[in-house]
Amino acid sequence: MAQVETGAFETASRNFIKQAMKVPLLELDYEQDLARKWVEDRDEAALHILARAHMRLVVAMAAKFRNYGLAMSDLIQEGNIGLMQAAERFDCERGVRFSTYAGWWIRASIQDFVLRNWSIVRTGTTAAQKSLFFNLRRLRARINDGGNHMTEEARDYVVKQLGVRKEDVTLMEARLSGSDRSLNAPLSDGDDGSSIEWQDLLICEREQPEANVAIRLDTQKCTSALLAALQTLSPRELTIIRSRRIEDDARTLEDLGNELGLSKERVRQIEHEALGKLRDILLARQDGQALRQTVMAAE
Repeated sequence: MAQVETGAFETASRNFIKQAMKVPLLELDYEQDLARKWVEDRDEAALHILARAHMRLVVAMAAKFRNYGLAMSDLIQEGNIGLMQAAERFDCERGVRFSTYAGWWIRASIQDFVLRNWSIVRTGTTAAQKSLFFNLRRLRARINDGGNHMTEEARDYVVKQLGVRKEDVTLMEARLSGSDRSLNAPLSDGDDGSSIEWQDLLICEREQPEANVAIRLDTQKCTSALLAALQTLSPRELTIIRSRRIEDDARTLEDLGNELGLSKERVRQIEHEALGKLRDILLARQDGQALRQTVMAAE
């Protein structure tokens, strides 16, 4: 049943294309009159005549993109959308043919459709990527670079022709060389008879949950120990340590000396003595290597 429906759909598509190619072209004056009636008077009959006369342009443009693996009927439909957008924005007072103006809208609409549907992964998000997507294969064919991987000379040629970065050329080459693949596609059977899938080979570059928990617990332990050790300092020592070692904007020895009525050298001595106290207290707690590293970093 599905094959019958597919065959009927393909037959209908071919008949549509044949009918579109038979519609005669329009004279310039008649074409501009139709465009003016639609833009100014919203005459739908004029729009239908104008659109039907340029349907062959849509078909011809869609045919240029049929090698991207998308249905010709879908490409034509998207081209029709571009044709309607051109009719909506066409200014007949500029004295250009409607086909010249509409061609750009048709091409843009089809290209956007190809970029959105060629792969489930978004492709061509920048102007450079779009240019590479639609021109890389053509430029490689022009210089007979048909290998599995581009040569450095071929990359330099593409960079010069399109004005893009070599990194973008390399990325697009890799993107076009492979197709979408399910992460659940089986690769082989394991020793225990289980199936190995593509996703089993993916490497997560982030910290594992166990490591995150360990880091969080160590941080909490170090923080608690350090806060307890700070409580053993005198008010003057605590002020200096906080101002010099804990706060984001560390104060200078001279600034603290002016505030406390001390010389810079005396402030430095008190800071050194306070750090020594903290080191001895934390090491005496025997809370592990993490605390030792905390003290060493503070010094």
